[in-house]
Amino acid sequence: MRAKLPDPAVYPVSDPSARIGVEAACVAAARGGARLVQLRDKTASDEELTALARRLVAALTPLGCALLINDRVEVARAAGAAGAHVGQTDAEVAQARAVLGETAILGLSVEAPEHLARDDWDRIDYVGAGPVFATATKPDHATPLGWDGLARLCALAPVPAVAIGGVKTGHAGLAKGAGAAGLAMVSEIFASADPEAATRAAVTAWRDA
Repeated sequence: MRAKLPDPAVYPVSDPSARIGVEAACVAAARGGARLVQLRDKTASDEELTALARRLVAALTPLGCALLINDRVEVARAAGAAGAHVGQTDAEVAQARAVLGETAILGLSVEAPEHLARDDWDRIDYVGAGPVFATATKPDHATPLGWDGLARLCALAPVPAVAIGGVKTGHAGLAKGAGAAGLAMVSEIFASADPEAATRAAVTAWRDA
């Protein structure tokens, strides 16, 4: 039986340049109310990422927060993470599901309506829809969607859609109004000297939007 998707209202996606360090920032975000955290590092080796992921699983689980790994499904499996997030050019959904098993959480990046024209939604738990805005954390991103584009993707997606790409705490109302299930946040949390407070503020803003 598939694991239930934790509340993605505020979904921190890690940045290797985190101000207080990735590990400490992820734990702080969980203490601030995040129930889903994504570990993303395109340059670390599988061995380095697996070691970090194992420590995070041990630290986040008691806080009621699930860890997903960006792209590297083998790392997710080896570390005992809750699942993974793949992109349109990352591991194929079928391959990722085969590696992770049926109970894992699997997310998929979508950037355009045509990315939603697929017949394997029974294998996908949520989508990351974006980028809403241009963002320096992913220089090779697709053309920004804006709020209207985000709304179109949210309306078409048969699973919860999380807004990503330059979204901030102050965008909670606009994202929720577009139909998003949450905010996937990078800079506002990981560039902060106090990721716990930043996350808590975002959680409050989403709840009150």
